[in-house]
Amino acid sequence: MKYAWIAEHRIEFSITEMCRVLKVSRSGYYDSLDRPQSERAKRTLRVREAVAQVHQETDEIYGSRKITEELKHRDELETACRNTVAKAMKELGIRSKTGRKVFRPTTTQVDPSKRPAANVLDREFTATAPNQKWVTDITYLATAAGWVYLAAVVDLFSRKVVGWSVSHSLATDLVQAALKDAIEKRRPDGSKLLHHSDRGCQYTSDSYQRTLRTLGITCSMSRTGNCYDNAVAERFFWSLKYEWTNHQIYADLESTRASVFNYIEMFYNERRRHETLEYVSPNDFECQFHKRTADHRRVEKTEAAAAAV
Repeated sequence: MKYAWIAEHRIEFSITEMCRVLKVSRSGYYDSLDRPQSERAKRTLRVREAVAQVHQETDEIYGSRKITEELKHRDELETACRNTVAKAMKELGIRSKTGRKVFRPTTTQVDPSKRPAANVLDREFTATAPNQKWVTDITYLATAAGWVYLAAVVDLFSRKVVGWSVSHSLATDLVQAALKDAIEKRRPDGSKLLHHSDRGCQYTSDSYQRTLRTLGITCSMSRTGNCYDNAVAERFFWSLKYEWTNHQIYADLESTRASVFNYIEMFYNERRRHETLEYVSPNDFECQFHKRTADHRRVEKTEAAAAAV
């Protein structure tokens, strides 16, 4: 294995120096060049190539756990356990660019004249079907022209971002646009939907509350100063920033919107593997649900027809 590593890096480093550091003889290294490569060495190279490919294709976002899961779903790539993948990443000198950051809640401006809704969600961050529970929040993104603001709506069933909006302003129009986007895309039955947010003035505003009431949507709000009551929305913004926006430079609102679109619609919803979803993407998770539901209905219909005969 040491000889294979030396051969792989012989252009970058002195062979004499590598032999000294790895405590092998130069003669042994040169003798190894005439030997056929072992199956173990061939597999190690295939694993490294596979790990490097996935790392590059996911824009250096995935760590060893998710690269391991990705390899399981790639028939054309060599699979490996997480320890082997982590070892390959270390040997290749690559790592997830997200790193480990401290979770910090965002601040919320409250309108003291408004009465917030009760915390109906109560940290029950699971759902049995789409459009049962939505959570929403706002975050800040830096551009060369100043701050812009992103509002997002996440479905707790699949962790899919079902609606979002970017604006120069923190006014209610920002969250209204995100909610409208979610409603137009999903067409939910409002009477079966729970909407959860913090107590920000945008969400307690008359116009926003009127929209929820008109659609028959139940409103839920976090307790004062408790970001963990809306942890899933906060976690999405963590992923967005540490996987994506913190590694970008934005000139203005439009460049930010285009980048956020690429992350949410092209990567996060479509391809990003979620640990809470058994390492499938939100879109795939929902597709699997709809297929199971259709199969179940088909069986029920067949059984009903047979019983009627």
